[in-house]
Amino acid sequence: MPTDCIPFKDTNYFSSLICDYLDENPDLKPFYNRFPNLENFKAQIDTKRHSKSHRTVLVNVLKKQYQNVKSSSLTTQNIEALKQENTFTITTGHQLNLFTGPLYFLYKIISTINLTKQLKEKYPDYNFVPIYWMATEDHDFDEINYFNFKGKKIHWNIESKGAVGKLNTNGLEDVCKIFSAELGQGENADFLKDLFKNAYLKHNNLTEATRYLANVLFKDYGLVILDANYSELKRLFIPFIKDELVSQTAYKKVVETSKRLNSLTPNYKIQINPREINLFYLKDNLRERIVEKDGNYFVNETNISWSKSEILKEVNDFPERFSPNVIMRPLYQEVVLPNLCYIGGGAELAYWLELKDYFEAVNVAFPVLLLRNSVLIKTEKQTQKLDKLNLSLNDIFLKQSDLVNQQIKKLSSIDIDFTSQKEFLKKQFKDLYTLAEQTDKSFLGAVAAQEKKQIKGLNNLENRLLKAQKRKLSEQVERITSLQNELFPRQSLQERNLNFSELYLQYGMQLIPKLIQELKPLKGEFLIVTLF
Repeated sequence: MPTDCIPFKDTNYFSSLICDYLDENPDLKPFYNRFPNLENFKAQIDTKRHSKSHRTVLVNVLKKQYQNVKSSSLTTQNIEALKQENTFTITTGHQLNLFTGPLYFLYKIISTINLTKQLKEKYPDYNFVPIYWMATEDHDFDEINYFNFKGKKIHWNIESKGAVGKLNTNGLEDVCKIFSAELGQGENADFLKDLFKNAYLKHNNLTEATRYLANVLFKDYGLVILDANYSELKRLFIPFIKDELVSQTAYKKVVETSKRLNSLTPNYKIQINPREINLFYLKDNLRERIVEKDGNYFVNETNISWSKSEILKEVNDFPERFSPNVIMRPLYQEVVLPNLCYIGGGAELAYWLELKDYFEAVNVAFPVLLLRNSVLIKTEKQTQKLDKLNLSLNDIFLKQSDLVNQQIKKLSSIDIDFTSQKEFLKKQFKDLYTLAEQTDKSFLGAVAAQEKKQIKGLNNLENRLLKAQKRKLSEQVERITSLQNELFPRQSLQERNLNFSELYLQYGMQLIPKLIQELKPLKGEFLIVTLF
């Protein structure tokens, strides 16, 4: 099962910020603590200290959440190990996408599992537990209520309010019927049908369904799944909730950091902008922003309000009603867990890079940030097609129009690259500019206009010849575009479109073990894996 790789920057799918981070650009060093390599984790271990009381609360909550879950002995051992001061976590987080959503859900968790294995080999005196932090408090239902299967969108249509984790799974029977019909027959299809039914038709809400699903797929690797929307865990976060309400530290620090990031060259796109208060109020079917005005606090779009003393009492009495937004969720995670490293996608790491100063201001250790594995999976047959078409790995990552033009020029029996002619023309006009300068400067504009016209004419000729060759070589163009469309559905990364079920139909129960074997979290490059 060969695995190739190319640099992330050569894929053209990752921002300059993330590519510069991977290249350890010194300009970005102030925005993170330690770069993700094995040697740096010892210093992170020494930095991260987690109190015994916090560990006890965490373990008790996990035991409650796993009461009705058939966990593996390894997962149970990992939960127990979290009581010990020499045990640390490696964490990834993800939304509660229907049936896991896009394929990279698997890559996030596998990267996390595999990093714990590497760390255990390097530092045998410590324990490392892989954590999947479920985004149960999220409220953007439109982002998670579907998954793609063989080019079709399997959709869950219901009205949604409040935190998605509390959503009742009623109504998913119809989705199950549609999906089952699409799956067809066979052992692998039957497994997927049963997995969907058992997850969504035998559990009451989206949190329980997602926990069941992730546990079935990854329990053998010791994955621990955490729902942080829990009163006991929120109580550990009370001091930081109060600080946010009273001092608004997150807003002040993140705004400063964002300005510094934005001042760098190139100008990095700021991923998130903080609000003055980065908390939601969470109750029943409600999750709305908390805003402050003239010393009083309000829940947006409601009649709920408090004075300063009243809202601080509300925090003490009902901490579970206060939900961190995207700015504060990372802090909540690091307060709750004895965590060393967060593993996420490019967009996630981009907003984490805005948070280091905030963490320092509230005296919480900033974790190592690791870009999850990204993978393109191809079959042996597709590999043979690539070879036959003489396409390199870098070629297939090109924008399709650029790929086709490049290959037409390679395949064409005539030279349709007019670069040399354009350079010759520019040289001729350079002489004309000199002549005009020496005789009558008023002719400079006319010379420039003529140059522009001539270059445009050559471009038009080149494009017309290219179109003619495309028609002549239409069969080869069809083969090239068809193969790229297989590997890059919707002209985007495979991992952002496909659901794991498509691959499971083909590879069955060997899919995850094969990915566990191939994914190297510290590799730092985009992986291309051929599965047989």
